Amino acid sequence: MNLDPLEYLDSLKGAGIRPGLAPVRRLLKRLGDPQDRYRSLLVGGTNGKGSIASSLASILQAAGYRVGLYTSPHLVDVRERIRVDGALISAGDLRSRVRRVRRAAREGVTYFEFVTAVAFDHFARCAVDLAILEVGMGGRLDATNVVRPELSIISNIALDHAEFLGPRLADIAREKAGIIRRGGVCITAARQATVLGVFEEACRRRRARLLRVGREIRVRSRRDGSLACKGPGLSLDTLSLALRGPHQRENAACALGAVGVLRERGFDIGDEAVRRGLAGVRWEGRMEIVGGRPPVLLDGAHNAAGAAALAKALGGFEYRRLILVLGILADKDWRGMLRRLAPLADRVIATRPPEERALPPEALAAEAGRWSRRVDIEEDPREAVGRALAEAGNSDLVCIAGSLYLVGAVRPLFIPSKGNGSVAR
Repeated sequence: MNLDPLEYLDSLKGAGIRPGLAPVRRLLKRLGDPQDRYRSLLVGGTNGKGSIASSLASILQAAGYRVGLYTSPHLVDVRERIRVDGALISAGDLRSRVRRVRRAAREGVTYFEFVTAVAFDHFARCAVDLAILEVGMGGRLDATNVVRPELSIISNIALDHAEFLGPRLADIAREKAGIIRRGGVCITAARQATVLGVFEEACRRRRARLLRVGREIRVRSRRDGSLACKGPGLSLDTLSLALRGPHQRENAACALGAVGVLRERGFDIGDEAVRRGLAGVRWEGRMEIVGGRPPVLLDGAHNAAGAAALAKALGGFEYRRLILVLGILADKDWRGMLRRLAPLADRVIATRPPEERALPPEALAAEAGRWSRRVDIEEDPREAVGRALAEAGNSDLVCIAGSLYLVGAVRPLFIPSKGNGSVAR
């Protein structure tokens, strides 16, 4: 079948998830192993990966480096996943890279494996100095884990994707620890004793160095709201964070710890570049304020830990009433998410994200009714947002959360996609 390159790419979505490195390694070998032509860094974990990756990209760009950034999933356009110096891969380059990777494919690969190969090839052709790669679902068997990273970051560990990674935190931690390299460096903000035990054992076996936020890397908030951080190769204060929410402090600590390690490895990253990078980073759909009166908060919070972080962050906003538009996937801990978010809302509007795994809004509304007195159902996400905006007053806050698929579906209502997004401005 002679499909258009982007139609062909979309056709791979039905291949599902297939953990394992052999197919993508063979594909990359036929492409000339583009991932070996530049230095790279892996960012894994459960939540906060994208924030850490985009923060590091912004800092390194401010320091004058040519930076590739690979993230997933995208909100609106697959091009969001592949950026160089903040700019999305062009439509023409994407088509060209898809054709090239398709010609090299000799066996079936998944959508994620194929897009990962496209990103690696694009970064090589753009001659990036360093590629920052967000790990997908797991770690050990994730398609990104074929590189030789300068260091590995594991943001945190929470129960998610248990059907693939295992039912216990220790099981998930072992899979995530698969990105730690022999003789390498691992940075983590995880705090659970069980999880840290897994990481410590992995680092002992691989003779790797473990840097923990709260121990080797320390951050503190100053009275003026700025941040100070100390760690190996780093001592900075008066840092301003562009990304919202208390949880971003630990994400920033991971990024700053990585800056210290990169400095030790010869990267010239000045203090002013760090300040400019952190203050200028943007990460779409994560604690993102859009609209005006009423303000609208978009957050992809897609699991219980993400919902807890959002609930805590909402405490820093001033509003008369909170109107929550919520859509969640059925394979998530949606009851745990509702338990954290629904009690905060004056009204909940349950909707359906545009994804086949979406939880029916009727089930969502029934459970939300245990926590909130006013619950409505609106099947269409855009109609749900319209209802929320129609009811909200200028001093109210509309929060749209529960799934990146939901955020991606409604974000164009507020910010039309122009195809020229950037990480740092």
